[in-house]
Amino acid sequence: MIKIYTVEGAQKSILRREMALAPEVPPGLQARLDEMFGAGSTPETAVTTILRDVRQRGDAALRHWTAVIDGVELDSLAVGEGEIDTAVSRIPADLRAALETAAARIRQFHSYQPLPNWTTTEMGGRLGQRVTPIRRVGVYVPGGTAPLPSSLLMSVIPAQVAGVAEIVVATPPGRDGGRVHDTILAAARIAGIETVYTLGGAQAIAALAYGTKSIPRVDKIVGPGNLFVTLAKKQVYGIVGIDGLYGPTETVVVADESANPAWVAADMLAQAEHDVLATAILFTPALDLATAVQREIARQMEELSRSEIIAVSLANQGAIVLTADVAEACRLASDFAAEHTCIAAANPQQWVEQIPNAGGLFIGERSFEVLGDYVAGPSHVMPTGGTARFASPLNVADFVKISSLIELDDATSARLSPIATQIAQAEGLTAHVNAAIKRIE
Repeated sequence: MIKIYTVEGAQKSILRREMALAPEVPPGLQARLDEMFGAGSTPETAVTTILRDVRQRGDAALRHWTAVIDGVELDSLAVGEGEIDTAVSRIPADLRAALETAAARIRQFHSYQPLPNWTTTEMGGRLGQRVTPIRRVGVYVPGGTAPLPSSLLMSVIPAQVAGVAEIVVATPPGRDGGRVHDTILAAARIAGIETVYTLGGAQAIAALAYGTKSIPRVDKIVGPGNLFVTLAKKQVYGIVGIDGLYGPTETVVVADESANPAWVAADMLAQAEHDVLATAILFTPALDLATAVQREIARQMEELSRSEIIAVSLANQGAIVLTADVAEACRLASDFAAEHTCIAAANPQQWVEQIPNAGGLFIGERSFEVLGDYVAGPSHVMPTGGTARFASPLNVADFVKISSLIELDDATSARLSPIATQIAQAEGLTAHVNAAIKRIE
């Protein structure tokens, strides 16, 4: 049962959190870590071991760790092109149409994002910025408890809009002989992806970051994943770029007495079913709404296939928090800086500016978070764990880099050189001084 808290009670418990990159390891997982990597191993040390092995032994290490961790012997590390093509014909026609609609909306949304080159002559000569796409990107698509074709579309398409020349996908092998799920392959074909590697976990990140005989290294890795994927991305950062470090998913709902309790409950349950570590929180000043949502959650949960996961999630990370008013609910929501923040209040637009920290703002009860997961348009790869205070959802800018353009005219160069000399002398960098003085002379 989800609990109802006062603000003070919530601040002492449910609202105190750190990004879950190193949560307490369950006993079953710890026993497996000890067996595979030695007694006392941690997820961090396991990831370090895998990364080092892949860097040293390449494809052989990829096959070894896929067999050990996923229980699959790989004949080939890549899915055959014919398999990608035929997957589209194996999925239901209505699902294919849904994926095509989602892909079109994601592409249209991201095509509006401006990434202009610019120059100015107002500072002497010509100064500016040049925007160029990253050459090669690796997209990780989770495939653990459920295949996620939506994550492929949400990560691949912004890269394509940015002009990335080469995009490859890595996704875990299925337990049925190592086949990648048809929905993921169909999404790859709909998005125009030709290369899909049957690799998951830290070994997939290692292959993309370091490269092997079969897998060329990439320049940046994007996409969400489990704890081991996140830790691997953290460890390879600097060798390659990454989009972010994603923890468990989370939704915050800000609601007043006008909200529909059945809809609010359904939105919270949709978030909680992802993972036992998922977070769903309602901030509201309306006690009647709070109790109605609590009842609705209990009623609806009985009908859902992942009710056991939901129950653990809501018991440990879920909350209904009673606030003084909607303004306080907005303040708490912004302080929490959730991945998804939903405004289910009368005149929802009036509260938008009071929530500056959110990965995605879902404004009004018709703009519910599940639509954002699949088909609204923006990428559903969003900052978690409070990182929405400084980070953004995956977008076109994640797939480009900016070069500064400096082309000064003679007069400006002559005027700035003595200034540069003074600063260089203050820093004790005599070679810098020398390079500037040569121009002055």
